[in-house]
Amino acid sequence: MQGFGVKIGLAAGLLVAGFGATPAMAEKVKFEFWYGLSGDLGERVQDACKKFNDSQANFEIVCTSQNGYPETVQNAIAAYRAKKHPAVVQVFDGGTLDLMLSGAFVPAKKLMEDNGYKIDWSNYFPGIANYYATAKGELNSFPFNSSTAMFYYNVDAFTKAGIQNAPETWEDVEAAARKLKAAGYACPFGFSFDSWATVEQFSAIHNQPIATKNNGYDGLDTELTLNKTKLVDQLTFFKKMTDEGLFVVKTKQLGMDVVPAFTSETCQMIQSSIADHGTIGKTIKQGAKWDVTMLPVWKGTARQNSMVGGASLWVLNNRPEAEYKGAAAFLNFIAQPDMVEWWSTVTGYIPVTKTGFEAMKAKGFYDQPAFKGREKAIASLTFTPTSANTRGIRLGGFPQIRKEISDAMEGIFFGKLTVQAGLDQAVERGNVILRRFEKTYAGKALN
Repeated sequence: MQGFGVKIGLAAGLLVAGFGATPAMAEKVKFEFWYGLSGDLGERVQDACKKFNDSQANFEIVCTSQNGYPETVQNAIAAYRAKKHPAVVQVFDGGTLDLMLSGAFVPAKKLMEDNGYKIDWSNYFPGIANYYATAKGELNSFPFNSSTAMFYYNVDAFTKAGIQNAPETWEDVEAAARKLKAAGYACPFGFSFDSWATVEQFSAIHNQPIATKNNGYDGLDTELTLNKTKLVDQLTFFKKMTDEGLFVVKTKQLGMDVVPAFTSETCQMIQSSIADHGTIGKTIKQGAKWDVTMLPVWKGTARQNSMVGGASLWVLNNRPEAEYKGAAAFLNFIAQPDMVEWWSTVTGYIPVTKTGFEAMKAKGFYDQPAFKGREKAIASLTFTPTSANTRGIRLGGFPQIRKEISDAMEGIFFGKLTVQAGLDQAVERGNVILRRFEKTYAGKALN
């Protein structure tokens, strides 16, 4: 086995028991894992931790939710400074550069080599691995809960409105929204101010940059460019549709976010993570017909691969050696084919290696009604080879930049700013964050 899947690279040798025979009554080596997922997905992380603890007698992983991705990064950094940090921390895509430049981690390759694991790094899907890799392609962290943005639609509502096919283009989405509205649906398409799907994924699949320097991969002196791309036209379209009542803003602050809006059948189309596939299946009315497909593109667009979302697992340095043995064992454990399939089954996250995906496909996983459509996330991530605009976004202070984009979108859709003024504001404020980050890490090279 060589990678996260059937040929799992982390599992070339099952060495959990080879970390030294411990006396029968010896105390287990405890180590901590901090993660950002909460709710149903957070409970599934706890299940994975319990499975690991029950599988062997040498280690005990203590898993603690920090109740949010940004909070996990902030808390881990504070704990690291106080020398009270966990051995393993889950870091979302937006925090990748912060961790890379911190130097506060043990590189994935070194960790596994030091503990006797042979890894087939090439087995990872490039669209996933490249986000967390060095310029040489060496992974700094371990892809864990990987996802991409997808388009969900209510088949029952489509049938009632006389819509035959899943939308492939934004022209299709507009036509479907008009038919749904005419059929009596108050919210044909629901969306939030989340930058990830509406801004970042749209830009990737339309081959549009977010920033200069290959979206930040080629230097800290990058600048945002999203106010000069097709994104301006996209948000102008969204604003027009919103003003006509065809698109409707759905946020927690307004009482209902996009996924609950879809599962309650309030809204008939949404963009959201493939990771929500499991939650939707569990919470939508029993018997309701719905489906998922790749994000739409504008007619005439040469579609590109979408970008990976979710998070990876980083192993922090300055922990006892015994904890690193436990961390390596845990990372090996969750890479086993049965765990890969279990994780995808109970969440909706995708396998991160080619062989993991092929094994699940061969077993008929994606033919089962409950999981049908999840394979389209892989198709989206691998639609083309990654390019400068689709490899990922490597910007310093990216969580704060996302907040500026979200704030700008709020201003746009609540009528306080024009589309151009909103994006100009996001770029201006975002560039201030980038310059501050560049100054903080002056002299540091991107590896």
